[in-house]
Amino acid sequence: MEGASFGAGRAGGAIDPVDFLKQPQTILRLATWIFSIVVFGSIVNECYVNKDSQDPELLCIFNENESACSYGIAVGLIAFFGCIFFFVVDLYFQQISSVKDRKRAVLLDLGFSGFLSFLWFVAFCFLANQWQQTTMSTGVLQGADAARAAITFSFFSIIVWVALAVKALQRYRLGTDMSLFATDQFAADPNAAYPGYPTGSGIESTETYQSPPFTETLDANPKGYQVPAY
Repeated sequence: MEGASFGAGRAGGAIDPVDFLKQPQTILRLATWIFSIVVFGSIVNECYVNKDSQDPELLCIFNENESACSYGIAVGLIAFFGCIFFFVVDLYFQQISSVKDRKRAVLLDLGFSGFLSFLWFVAFCFLANQWQQTTMSTGVLQGADAARAAITFSFFSIIVWVALAVKALQRYRLGTDMSLFATDQFAADPNAAYPGYPTGSGIESTETYQSPPFTETLDANPKGYQVPAY
């Protein structure tokens, strides 16, 4: 569907599910959706551990910093629901007839993708830094794999969201081909020639000139007028 209006064909066109799923943008969204599940799922399920067997209190595995776990979960949930929202927008994008609405959707996608790229960058740096400062214990070792998975997929999420931002920027620069919204003046057949200037019947008229609109018969000697004699 590359080409016509912000990367999609004319409004109202049929949607091919196979072609839609093969689009790079759709694949990237599915990847970010899975990555977000891995990050916040790993933190929620396995990154709250007991400091020791004698203490039942659950602490964040990242240097016992609750902010690190909360931030990772929050960014993961934002990315999760954001992916679902923009997946639906992509699915119905071709049904949007208004060029202004298409432009708003692309700009929203661009801004959100750039914002999530920044959030994931902060999440990766924050979690990696706190993990380096974490003191290894029995509880920490049990959730170490989940912590590493959260850090790793945070890094992968940066790359994918940057790629989505680039795709949105390309769609915005593509802009709109306004000829798609003025097709009624052309013939239905795409191979038909452009209508030319109307021509005559092909029979040349024998009258070269027409009579002037106002004509008068000028009499050399009008009545009541005499030529003076000299």
